[in-house]
Amino acid sequence: MNKNRAIIILLVFFLALAGVTYVDFKGVDEEGTASASDITLGLDLAGGVSITYQVVGEEAPSATDMRDTIDKLQQRVFTYSTEALVYQEGSDRINIEIPGVSDANQILEELGRPGTLYFIYERGSDGTLNYTQNYATDEDGNYYFRYTLNKTIEELEADGSIALYGTDVADAQAGTTRDTMQNSVFCVELTMTAEGRQKFADATTRAAASGETLAIYYDGVFLSVPNVARPLTDGTAQITGNFTYESADRLASQIRIGGLKLELNELHSKVVGAQLGSEAISTSLKAGAIGLVVVAVFMIVIYFFMGLAASLSLLLYTALMVLLLNGFGMTLTLPGIAGMILSIGMAVDANVIIFARIREELADGMTVKAAVKIGFDKAFSAIIDGNVTTLIAAAVLWILGSGSIRGFAQTLVLGIALSMFTALFVTRWLLRAFYALGLNKEKMYGVAKPHKPIDAVGKKGIFFAVSLVLIVGGFVVMIVNKTSMGAALNYSLDFVGGTSTSVTFNEQMTLAEIEAQVIPKLEAIAGSAVQPQPVQGTNEVVFKSNALAKEQREQVEELLLAEFGVTQDKVVMETISSTISDEMKRDTVLAVCVAIVCMLIYIRIRFKDIRFGAGGVLALMHDVLVVLAFYAVAKVSVGSTFIACMLTIVGYSINATIVIFDRVRENQAVMGSRSDLKEIMNASITQTMSRSIFTSLTTFIMVAALYLLGVTAIKEFALPLMVGIVCGTYSSIFIAGSLYYVLRKTFPKKESTNE
Repeated sequence: MNKNRAIIILLVFFLALAGVTYVDFKGVDEEGTASASDITLGLDLAGGVSITYQVVGEEAPSATDMRDTIDKLQQRVFTYSTEALVYQEGSDRINIEIPGVSDANQILEELGRPGTLYFIYERGSDGTLNYTQNYATDEDGNYYFRYTLNKTIEELEADGSIALYGTDVADAQAGTTRDTMQNSVFCVELTMTAEGRQKFADATTRAAASGETLAIYYDGVFLSVPNVARPLTDGTAQITGNFTYESADRLASQIRIGGLKLELNELHSKVVGAQLGSEAISTSLKAGAIGLVVVAVFMIVIYFFMGLAASLSLLLYTALMVLLLNGFGMTLTLPGIAGMILSIGMAVDANVIIFARIREELADGMTVKAAVKIGFDKAFSAIIDGNVTTLIAAAVLWILGSGSIRGFAQTLVLGIALSMFTALFVTRWLLRAFYALGLNKEKMYGVAKPHKPIDAVGKKGIFFAVSLVLIVGGFVVMIVNKTSMGAALNYSLDFVGGTSTSVTFNEQMTLAEIEAQVIPKLEAIAGSAVQPQPVQGTNEVVFKSNALAKEQREQVEELLLAEFGVTQDKVVMETISSTISDEMKRDTVLAVCVAIVCMLIYIRIRFKDIRFGAGGVLALMHDVLVVLAFYAVAKVSVGSTFIACMLTIVGYSINATIVIFDRVRENQAVMGSRSDLKEIMNASITQTMSRSIFTSLTTFIMVAALYLLGVTAIKEFALPLMVGIVCGTYSSIFIAGSLYYVLRKTFPKKESTNE
């Protein structure tokens, strides 16, 4: 590369960085479209719409019906945001919170009134029409069919005119099918329950024989009145018509929500503020900026001009990340920030792997130009394997996960893709440009110094013993906690529910005033973190905390009266269920199990040895159990961020382990004929030691900045994450390799001759 081309490359890079950064700050128009301020934020960071429904009827609903209704509503509101929450309030109310929106009326109109849906025969048993088709015109003068119900629901039920109810529908989704001309068209696909299958077969058999239509009636409106061409006996059906995807999806959603077991009426709706408080975003941004600056300085000090190239790439990575969060319409939450932190760590990690390789080549006598090329080539497999392994896990979590887990996975997938792009392409071109401009002296890059191999495998007994003590100690503490507190861990309201306290103050308070004057006193009574949610345009504030005993509720009322003049009638306390449903827990466990299996398969294919995968997975289990022990000992609140924290640690740890295994694979090919396995393992661990330490340090810096500057909820998230980073580094160096060694010795391959 000549100097002119190098100047052009640098000019293009800085123009791109400036352009993307400008869009991040200012957007693409006067409204700030596509800017950072335009990113959709979750309930924890920005608040949203809260809607409370009450079950219709005098009898209290059963726990099973409430649980089933909540699960179905959750699937419905996920179409608005994967971060939406649905939970029980009191004995007969369901609360829905949807982030990133501020128009409660629009949501209510689109969501519809959860209630009973009916499939109605065209004619009753006496031959009279149950509903009538009329012509009508819209505001543009176009004709359309309008159906009118001729009888009451009670009359239809009495004469057997209702063929099925919404509860007989297991699922409804928008899909595609072929019309008579074999063109692809949109449709609504119905799947009946086991009980509804026979009822639907009977209904469609009758309708097809008589030529009747079979109307779908919900909330006072005919959703669809399809003709039945033939009997449908397999429990599935397709509704076709002049659908767009949006109209088919809307009809499917209405059918799903009409299939709820309970009929609900809207009790009230309101716009609520951020759960983490007003400072959550600003402190996170400050922490991120400080962390990036410290990481950049660290990289430059350690790696000289290579560190400068990496720092510039990291700036472009961050700017692109903000831009693409908008571009893909992702909802950013605290777990999403966790995914970004992990991907930033992996972006730095890729650069550290490359730079370590370059220095090794320089130590072997290569020229700077050759060392840079060979360094990138040799680092490629470790970077690809580490990132793809984590990418597989993230993709599985995205597909199978739900709620905040899906948001975490989406952010992580985007971050990994960007980190590989910036490390493998942007950093490479920047280094080549620097070299062409005269930065080509060996001392500007540094030369790897030989290190005496550490005997990590030889001392495996000590490290295994330390890990065993930590894990067993954690279980012991959990047993003690179970005895003393009633729970092994300090579960937050996300997992076990709690108390919602709605307070109408005498005057409107800002969120900053609430956080400064009210929250510390409420937390002192509750003994745990309290989430404030101001109701927009009113004096009302909703405080969510762990379950309050009768004495604590009385103390809260006394506090509000004595210090804020709030009378008892302005305080409403309700017990609320967990916001993480049983279905979400099941989805998460399933997703993690599938992700581990997929990682094992990938490692088996790439490394041609399942024992690598087994060693890596055992190391992951070690990290999860050690961090779990920390949660138990420190009594850190276990909430929705707990799952994201554990997943972050798993992603971070497997990436670090893969780098070491990649070096083992390489050294087996180079040293195998003259070295035993123990020597190969120790050499590989030593050669990747600097990478393990430096990557951990840079990621730790990012999280530590969040911990030092963050609000309470962010601190509760960052602290165990820091423990997990340290633990992941320890297990990658001292546990994973030794586990592989033990597995090799315990389960040798028949053809193996050098173990």
